[in-house]
Amino acid sequence: MHGVKVVVQVKLTPSPEVATALEATLHATNDAANRLSVRAQGREDDRDRTRKALQPFAYAELKARGLSAQPALHVIRKVADAYSTRKANLKAGNYGKKDSDRCRRIANTPVRFRPDAAQSYDDRCLSWQYDQQTVSVWTTSGRIRGVPFVCSPGALKTLAERRKGESDLVRRDGAWYLIATCEIPAADPNMRPNGWIGVDLGIANIATTSDEGEPFAGQELNKYRRRQLRIRAELQARGTKSAKRKLKKRSRREARHATHINHVISKRIVTEAERTGRGIGLEDLTGIRERVRLRKPQRVALHSWAFAQLAAFVQYKAERAGVPFVQVDPACTSQQCSWCGHTEKANRPTQELFACRSCGVVAHADHNAGRNIADRAEHVWAAVNQPHAADTSGTPAASAALQGSRS
Repeated sequence: MHGVKVVVQVKLTPSPEVATALEATLHATNDAANRLSVRAQGREDDRDRTRKALQPFAYAELKARGLSAQPALHVIRKVADAYSTRKANLKAGNYGKKDSDRCRRIANTPVRFRPDAAQSYDDRCLSWQYDQQTVSVWTTSGRIRGVPFVCSPGALKTLAERRKGESDLVRRDGAWYLIATCEIPAADPNMRPNGWIGVDLGIANIATTSDEGEPFAGQELNKYRRRQLRIRAELQARGTKSAKRKLKKRSRREARHATHINHVISKRIVTEAERTGRGIGLEDLTGIRERVRLRKPQRVALHSWAFAQLAAFVQYKAERAGVPFVQVDPACTSQQCSWCGHTEKANRPTQELFACRSCGVVAHADHNAGRNIADRAEHVWAAVNQPHAADTSGTPAASAALQGSRS
């Protein structure tokens, strides 16, 4: 049985002296990472910036700067991983065209690390005492024991039973946190789902399923989003230091709110699928920001919600519950009639209304799209898991679904 990786965050409550030592540790490790990054940038080939290439000359230097063995190795890995990520982003065109000024500037500038950037700890330099709710942590001032932490009883139980791998020391808004990786056993997957729930992700309604019922997080959430957008615009217009501080704080608050809403939506979807023995089909929204053409207000709404996070939440919760999960090609799901299969742009006269020009059926546009996604999910699942039973007889939904699964 495979496991699902989740993260558990606990808040440290160190004394002022311990907090000073933790701050000095982050500054020292990130300063060392910046120095190593400059040297890595000076090397001619990306192959000379890997962990294996950097370690022979960097390890002794980092040790001489006061870092212990494991923290030194973590700094080397952090630098190597940063350059590997930059290389992937450059190759994918995430910084613009290859010959653009921005792309060249990024490629020729050393990767920089903030003084308070997170630092990874493994079990050699961080140990947990769950009964006492304390940790023992390495710092540049030496090992500090008995640093208390607080978390919910459920998080503590997960840590004690399922923690696996490294933990990150993070400083945020003057508070200290440890973010630990835990591996939760996944339930045996249901290989014969009793139908599918299609989930349409959208701007007016964050998520709408193929079932009859109200969309998730619709009107009330959009009021909240519009209010936050208005407040952000006012703070940005002021441009003062105080406004920038408030803007930064509000941005984090909005991110936490969005994460909470995404957790609530994903839990409700997965719970319903588990209760009814069905699978979940979701749109594959990879590259949606580059694909779609929208008016400016819609572009703002699209960029202001973490759709990828919502999809990730649905996927990992489904895996934990043993619920089948597939992503399908979203092309034309909003224009195709889920009753007769007729596809035409005119089928959707308004944002909310779907009216088929062929069979005359009238439905909520997002609900219709959810039905199409459910139908495509069924064909994708059959094509991958039951190829002998897959129906590829040529229906629009089948051909679109199979095309999505091949891509």
